[in-house]
Amino acid sequence: MKETRDLETLSVNAIRFLAIDAVEKARSGHPGMPMGMAPLAYLLFREVMRHNPLDPDWPDRDRFVLSAGHGSMLLYAVLHLTGYDLPLEELKSFRQWGSKTPGHPERGHTPGVEVTTGPLGQGISTAVGLALAERKLAAEFNRPGHVVVDHYTYVLASDGDLMEGVSGEAASLAGHWGLSKLIVFWDDNRISIDGPTDLAFTEDVLARYRAYGWQTLRVEDVNDLEALRKAIKLAKLDERPTLIAVRSHIGFGSPKQDSAKAHGEPLGPEAVEATRRNLGWPYPPFVVPEEVYRHMDMREKGRAWQEAWEKALEAYARAYPDLYQELMRRLRGELPPLPEEPPSFDKPIATRAASGRALNLLAPRLPELLGGSADLTPSNNTKAEGMEDFSRANPLGRYLHFGVREHAMGAILNGLNLHGGYRAYGGTFLVFSDYMRPAIRLAALMGVPTVFVFTHDSIALGEDGPTHQPVEHLMSLRAMPNLFVIRPADAYETFYAWLVALRRKEGPTALVLTRQAVPLLSLEKARGLLRGGYVLEDVEEPQGVLVATGSEVHLALRAQALLREKGVRVRVVSLPSFELFAAQPEAYRKEVLPPRLPVVAVEAGASLGWERYAHKVVALDRFGASAPYPEVYERLGFTPERVAEAFLSLV
Repeated sequence: MKETRDLETLSVNAIRFLAIDAVEKARSGHPGMPMGMAPLAYLLFREVMRHNPLDPDWPDRDRFVLSAGHGSMLLYAVLHLTGYDLPLEELKSFRQWGSKTPGHPERGHTPGVEVTTGPLGQGISTAVGLALAERKLAAEFNRPGHVVVDHYTYVLASDGDLMEGVSGEAASLAGHWGLSKLIVFWDDNRISIDGPTDLAFTEDVLARYRAYGWQTLRVEDVNDLEALRKAIKLAKLDERPTLIAVRSHIGFGSPKQDSAKAHGEPLGPEAVEATRRNLGWPYPPFVVPEEVYRHMDMREKGRAWQEAWEKALEAYARAYPDLYQELMRRLRGELPPLPEEPPSFDKPIATRAASGRALNLLAPRLPELLGGSADLTPSNNTKAEGMEDFSRANPLGRYLHFGVREHAMGAILNGLNLHGGYRAYGGTFLVFSDYMRPAIRLAALMGVPTVFVFTHDSIALGEDGPTHQPVEHLMSLRAMPNLFVIRPADAYETFYAWLVALRRKEGPTALVLTRQAVPLLSLEKARGLLRGGYVLEDVEEPQGVLVATGSEVHLALRAQALLREKGVRVRVVSLPSFELFAAQPEAYRKEVLPPRLPVVAVEAGASLGWERYAHKVVALDRFGASAPYPEVYERLGFTPERVAEAFLSLV
């Protein structure tokens, strides 16, 4: 057996065999990509990136996103070797219950992991948001002689990432915005799960990215570290984002090299031993030579980089004390004082318009508030007064035009919020939440406080018809863990919904807003939204409860009046957020919805899910129709008479 002693090669092979051994022990995982791309990971973490294993959240660190999340052991191996708090025992517990090495990288679970990746295309798209945040913070806070925001975002992407449509949407925006500190490495190994990529993927990827406005480069062999160094230098000299196509061999050095069998299954004992012989690796599983640990340890360099930044920050604080205080506040994620009372309203108004009025009040007091729309700004009312458009020429602009790219919008918003320094929101129609659902789900999974503004919330959309009228969307979003869904009933509730969304740090919030004008309710009672649900109109000794959300609250009030004429006393409850309400003490929930009373729920959406609160539901379990919305409502049974009849059927 030939033993390799070159320190670079030894370190690269250490990454490879930690990945091989972990996958083999777990009998599950993807060894091929880590084996192929180990040289790049070595170079980035050992030489190119500024990062500090002792403080993985150092604000001015370079970011690394493993968009090809199935190759997670590549990241875990290099984090372990460079000194992050990821001991060898965690690698030995790869994909096991409670370990810090899950099957795909998870933000907040493993030190050094920036983004939860797994769904292909999401990592590279979220990285666009990370790079955008860096560009904006640098423009906002850096001053001549005082550069305190200056870092790169590096991405390792697979063929699958570049096949997924979301990556194309996001890459188009990155090129349009000129995000020059975004550098993406494409693992061009020409193998997918089904076999060779040319079964389905024969386009000229580099030409496509050039058309997006990117610089494109090619490295013919990932094992050529000098060629990688030169490509990275060229990437940093260009004013465009850069895609570097890196030719690699999946399962490098194994009998399964360049085979789909190296992708998603352990190599197997015989192939592992053959790989050890082929690469001259004489060490048993999980054994790494001490000289590799010494060579790869980045803790001292990382500490020195961070200390130099902190000294520069001290000088910045002396020169620009107000800017320093503002930057620190925003990086800590602390909100400034926000208004406690809504703007004034004097007539019925759509909650989407009320949301715009709320933004007009909030945006001047919250400079980190950054938002946009997927080409629906006039409909979503997402642009506050005085907000300038962000562009390559105007990086200080706070309003983002995403074009018709809902999916990329969601991922980019997540990246902005993950980076720190901004609170980002974005708008589209509720029905188009389908286009961005993976990004919404990842926001919930990562606990990212993205605000999703969804307007045109029901069949009251009217003439555009069933393709644009959401039916199942409310309940499907409510089914998602850690997502707060809030459907306010009027302008006042809408303002308080924004306060909930902005104050929330543990996860995303979906604001679901009407197209049509709705009457004003009680300003005094609207603060009840902060508890998810509250008694809007009560009666003495109620015989039952009508509970509703959004525009249907007004329908419930009209039904209450009809029942009153019949001598029937019912309470009306506004329940804008299931999640907020469920978080309240049981005693409060029982006070609002007494278990002894019959309950009818009213909502212009799917009935599924209302059984937790109601005995009967006036809902919609079919698609809508194209007609003026009052007629659609009437023909589909959303009338005070039907609601009253539903209640009477219970008593």
